[in-house]
Amino acid sequence: MLPNDYIQQLRSVEVRARLVSEQLMGGRLGSVFKGRGMDFADVREYVPGDDVRRIDWNVTARLRKPFIKRHVEERELVVMLLVDISASGDFGSEPNPSAGVTSQREMAAILAGSLAFSAVRDGDRVGAILFSDRVERYIPPRKTRAHVTRLLHELLFTTPKHSGTSISAGLRFLNNLFRRPTLSFVVSDFHDPDTDGWTRAIKASNQRHEMMALRMSDRRELELPDVGWVLLQDPETGEVLEVDTGDPLVRDGWRESGQARRDQLLATFRSGRIPELEVRTDQPWTQRLQGFLDHAARRRIA
Repeated sequence: MLPNDYIQQLRSVEVRARLVSEQLMGGRLGSVFKGRGMDFADVREYVPGDDVRRIDWNVTARLRKPFIKRHVEERELVVMLLVDISASGDFGSEPNPSAGVTSQREMAAILAGSLAFSAVRDGDRVGAILFSDRVERYIPPRKTRAHVTRLLHELLFTTPKHSGTSISAGLRFLNNLFRRPTLSFVVSDFHDPDTDGWTRAIKASNQRHEMMALRMSDRRELELPDVGWVLLQDPETGEVLEVDTGDPLVRDGWRESGQARRDQLLATFRSGRIPELEVRTDQPWTQRLQGFLDHAARRRIA
């Protein structure tokens, strides 16, 4: 049996996730969970007014006249949440009442929960892959609210056996498990030392699945406060660094390094045509998430 404080934390996160889900589904959002997949049915001869982008050029070349592909909409979508539960997710520089979270991991749970509740409200199945530098937990897709509560429990209270991060491990597990396309959200701070490896993996996964990146971040990744000498420890490697935050050059270098990393991540996602949203622990994000999903829905329809 879970202690009372654990139960209270779970209920608090569940309530906030439900509220965000209701805002997402109750607004002008062209739901990202609808109309995702189209199964190929057959071909038919082209008639004026048909979308030329649906022309099947192989059949057209063989039969010497234009044919277009016909599809039927998939009735059920599988939504997969690939959530990073490595040690760096426990970081949160300061509680923020407007954001309502104390750590990136709690933020990830609320974010993933809101997506899960939205998916099951549309009748879709949702599952999760929790990873550190390997897959720590797999929750198979289901489509009930009770299942989402279980998913939130695992997100909040699964203790990873390893502290590092390997996004590639989660993506390999996804690709080996699902042959048919899924709508998959990678929720991570993307502090993966194997940059080339995970970059190749997410671009390759996007060829089979529809990948979206939700990048967790904190203001201290870009800003160091002037508080004199401090000891900073990497939660994943244990490395300790002594830093003079009173030195303006140190603070400027920290900010430039953080901005360069951010720009590199943006370039990676753009080159792979993977929609990306930065979600910060110190800022409200519900409206930005709604806009992000709305844009993704329009992009799919187009």
